[in-house]
Amino acid sequence: MTFFQSILIAIVEGVTEFLPISSTGHMIITSSLLGIAQDEFTKLFEICIQLGAILSVVVLYRKKFFPLNKFDFYLKLIIAVIPALVLGFIFSKKIDALLESPFTVAITMLIGGFVLLFIDKFFNSTHPVTEEKDISYRRAFITGIWQCLAMVPGTSRSAASIIGGMQQQMTRNLAAEFSFFLAVPTMAAATGYKLLKAWKENPALLTDAHNLQLLLVGNIVAFVVAMIAIKFFIGFLQNHGFRLFGWYRVIVGAVLLVLVIFHYI
Repeated sequence: MTFFQSILIAIVEGVTEFLPISSTGHMIITSSLLGIAQDEFTKLFEICIQLGAILSVVVLYRKKFFPLNKFDFYLKLIIAVIPALVLGFIFSKKIDALLESPFTVAITMLIGGFVLLFIDKFFNSTHPVTEEKDISYRRAFITGIWQCLAMVPGTSRSAASIIGGMQQQMTRNLAAEFSFFLAVPTMAAATGYKLLKAWKENPALLTDAHNLQLLLVGNIVAFVVAMIAIKFFIGFLQNHGFRLFGWYRVIVGAVLLVLVIFHYI
């Protein structure tokens, strides 16, 4: 992987991580188009640059995360992240195998796209939850279960948790923000686990100077781009909803499926 390739992948991560269009799916597609093999370092890189993206959430929503005495807020996040931690640990090898499948990404992109086209009609609560403080522990946990769907590449962690939040009667804006908050412990745990696993199984990946430089550059780029993407997403969501993202997923999924069928990817 070159520095130019790492920057391109990091831009894709920053743009797509918090939009309901699947960052992992887009990084797999980008890597394939760039001719980068899904080797150990590429998989590690695609997970670890998520750390830069989640730091953008902490910075943008620093009043939520600091000071560190907001017990109720943190407890909701801990409860919500438990399903992903448990299932992620149990199925980590199967998840890694799926990361090599553009066909899986194409199918899940299509399915998720059709869901987003109709999500506002599916979950149109007459008594919506509008404030984070009103999210119960039960609602947080169920939203965390929905997030687990994102273990299948192409599903989108953001889309799964937003859909889960709306199914639990949150407004679409609150569901999106809670999805951002939930990303912090979820992705921090995934990154930490991946780094620890790499250190145990192949420490050369993390001691190679070139690899470390790529990870540093990737995280910085992902951080900056993700901050811009989050601000755009919330503003767009307030005025337009999810339909554009749904059509985008359907079109990209269909194109990708054609490319896979005819062996272009």
